[in-house]
Amino acid sequence: MEYTIRTMRQLGISLKDARKSAGLTQVEAARDFKILQKTVSLLENDPGRCTIESLLTLLNAIGYEMKICPKGTSLPESDVEW
Repeated sequence: MEYTIRTMRQLGISLKDARKSAGLTQVEAARDFKILQKTVSLLENDPGRCTIESLLTLLNAIGYEMKICPKGTSLPESDVEW
């Protein structure tokens, strides 16, 4: 699923939905990527208090990635590694 996020609230809701869609509990998402369950909870409930590093770690844990594009467009699929 793809999410359009424009607010911190939307980010938290989207993270929770994506994690649940992946069939993971907060504990499971945290365990394999060596973050705390409370960090997952904070990202879902108050993402503005977390670091970008924590966000990217959680996204990896639940099988998502972050893409940035101009409003109203989508990025083409790319296999380019930075």
